[in-house]
Amino acid sequence: MPTASFLAPSKAEKNHVRRLSGKDAAGQDFTKGPVVIVPPKHLMAPSDAHEVAASIEIARHELEQYTSRSSSPTTPPETHVTDQFAFAFDIDGVLIRGGKPIPEAVEAMKQLNGHNEYGVKVPYIFVTNGGGKTEQERCTQLSEQLEIEVSPGQFICGHTPMREMAQKYNTVLVVGGEGEKCRHVAEGYGFRDVVTPGDIIKDNKDTTPFRKLTEEEWNNSRARNFNKHEIEAIFVFADSRDWAGDQQIILDLLMSKKGRLGTRSENFDEGPPVFFSHNDVIWSTSHELTRIGMGALRASLEAMFRAVTGKELKTTAFGKPQIGTFQFATRLLQQWRKDTHGIDQPPETVYFVGDTPESDIRGTNEFNEMADNTWHSILVRTGVYQTGTKPKFMPKATVDNVLEAVKYGIEREHLKNQKWKAAVAKAVVS
Repeated sequence: MPTASFLAPSKAEKNHVRRLSGKDAAGQDFTKGPVVIVPPKHLMAPSDAHEVAASIEIARHELEQYTSRSSSPTTPPETHVTDQFAFAFDIDGVLIRGGKPIPEAVEAMKQLNGHNEYGVKVPYIFVTNGGGKTEQERCTQLSEQLEIEVSPGQFICGHTPMREMAQKYNTVLVVGGEGEKCRHVAEGYGFRDVVTPGDIIKDNKDTTPFRKLTEEEWNNSRARNFNKHEIEAIFVFADSRDWAGDQQIILDLLMSKKGRLGTRSENFDEGPPVFFSHNDVIWSTSHELTRIGMGALRASLEAMFRAVTGKELKTTAFGKPQIGTFQFATRLLQQWRKDTHGIDQPPETVYFVGDTPESDIRGTNEFNEMADNTWHSILVRTGVYQTGTKPKFMPKATVDNVLEAVKYGIEREHLKNQKWKAAVAKAVVS
């Protein structure tokens, strides 16, 4: 069974950031040091976005895999990027809609990379509940869409925290996404034995009476006798493409004896735990109205379990608005600030730009109440939130689009800086 190799790279590899085009990135080993994905027009020389992308990529590698935070260089390199504040962006409905960039998104990225009236460069990361693809694949896609250099280290996906559970469970069921992509993501995270619904249907075609595997699905699915295997946990990595079939299989496991298909627990309390990469009930697509998402699947599954067994099903969700996602983002930005500015604290303010009040704004506001720094929520009108409605969770600011959000944050920081300078000058005079 293929698994990711997390051997520590050499010192030279840790200090060198590879620049790859989106085309060349396919099939590359991303565990051997930092990587930045580059649009073709920037291949010949680093662009304005390179410094932020590369430095956050290095911080992510230090944070997750290779070195302890105490091993960061004591003398930070020269940098032109501010450490006082940063931006964190949702993607769907903020930067991208229906696979295409929102018109103001490209200009917003330019503003962050120094093309603003103050000439300041601002660090930024992407925090998305979207899943079903590796961070590397999401990075390649966004680099092409926004025409900027982007690194995998800048991405925090809904299922990113699941990598920390790879050593806890052996055989797991992974649900959702296109084809075999979620299996590949899970194996890349280090899960040792990954099962898909297709594997189970291949073993017993009567598992889902109304779903038959295509020839491609049959060939990709891995044959085994599930009467002899126990599935220890269920992970919904991405939106299901077959609600009926996937829920039937999950329900079978939840009512089984210790995750063994074909068995039934007497009290329906021996099944494996279920984890969802996020809990968004609706999300923004190219359709003029919002579409249902993974949170709706979670609600449906819990309702079905209750209807069939008479018991409540307890499931776990990652992603926004869960606090763990924001804590990881804070650790990443703190590592970046330590590397680049020698300050072992996160930026004083993080502006989170989102389109969904129930996840983006709620999560930002709730984390702000417990965080050591300030998380400032900004709601845009280009996604789930509809003008004229009152958000269930109120943002600190509401703007038309991501470009206005960036301008708002930069201007707010400039005014804060001016007030600080004036206060210092007054103190010196007196």
